Amino acid sequence: MLRWSWLRTAAGRLRDGWRPVVETTLAATVAWVLATRIVGHPQPFFAPAAALIVLGQARGQRVRRAVEVVLGVAAGVLVADLVVQALGPRTTWTVFTVILLTIALAVAIGASTVSVVQAAVSALYLVVVSPVTESLVPFRFVDALIGGGVAVVASQLIDVRRPLAPLVAAFWRTFDDLAAVLEQVAAALDRHDAPAAVAALEQARQLDVEPLRDAVLAAGEAVRLHVRRRRHIGRLRSVDASIGQLDYAVRNVRVLARAGVTFSRLPTPVPPELGAALRDLSRAVEAAGRALAADLEGAEEAGDRHAEDADRAALAAVRTAGRLFTPGQSLPLAMIIGQIRATAIDLLRGVRADDDAAVLARVDEALGLPAV
Repeated sequence: MLRWSWLRTAAGRLRDGWRPVVETTLAATVAWVLATRIVGHPQPFFAPAAALIVLGQARGQRVRRAVEVVLGVAAGVLVADLVVQALGPRTTWTVFTVILLTIALAVAIGASTVSVVQAAVSALYLVVVSPVTESLVPFRFVDALIGGGVAVVASQLIDVRRPLAPLVAAFWRTFDDLAAVLEQVAAALDRHDAPAAVAALEQARQLDVEPLRDAVLAAGEAVRLHVRRRRHIGRLRSVDASIGQLDYAVRNVRVLARAGVTFSRLPTPVPPELGAALRDLSRAVEAAGRALAADLEGAEEAGDRHAEDADRAALAAVRTAGRLFTPGQSLPLAMIIGQIRATAIDLLRGVRADDDAAVLARVDEALGLPAV
């Protein structure tokens, strides 16, 4: 039974991750073919190695990593050539001196960890594995250039037509997860189910906007290499502010879920309006996600329509919660109402063009608070 479970898990991982497997295999093979057939190098180790290293990095960092790999190889080869000429190949002192000088040089110039390791590996390979050569042609440097270039091109082929598509998908996932947590909290409170409320809190703690930030970096890299990059750069510039507001909303929902756990453990009955407010807020989150995704895809009319939906749902949630804001309510209920208000504000700031003061005024008016 355990074996079949492992096989199903492995098959699922391959189904979800087959693209990187194929991408990496093809890129390393193409780099090898180019180095052997075009350059004519009989041992192009650094061509497929550079491709593997670059593609092993997170999307959004591959251009920089490609440059670092090439520079690391160049530095390692230079140091190794000089030391081999002075001390000879494959001796203990040569290995010691090459590694020491290469790492010290890379650290002194402030190189990243990838550059340090690549420089040391390149130098060590030249000293220990590669045969001594008097050729002045920088084969290894060219090989690294080929491998890094092939990797960068391969990493962008999937997104060549729609460079922002992965970012749009990341927005959908993040907002859908946030909306699902609000639905879970609402269901747990409706049933006065403390274990379900704890489960919702655990889901809230898993919410994270960092994958979305990584997706922005990847989209920026894809856009820089895209022919029509100006059109896409304009859409990306407004994303950072929206992610910041989403981060605030995620933190608010965590606090809301924690208060939901406390409220579900009290003997105090949960007013049904509270679940309705949370579900309205969940719908506002979904609509906000659709609005931002539509803006990224250039569908401005659809984006405006979804933003209006988010506005109506968020204000409806605040309005319903405001009716529960009466003297003598329990502290957990007051905390949930406060977090509904804060989440609505952050959502609307992320999708509306209004200034912060205007958003705050409209939300507080819906809550029934006096204007300041």
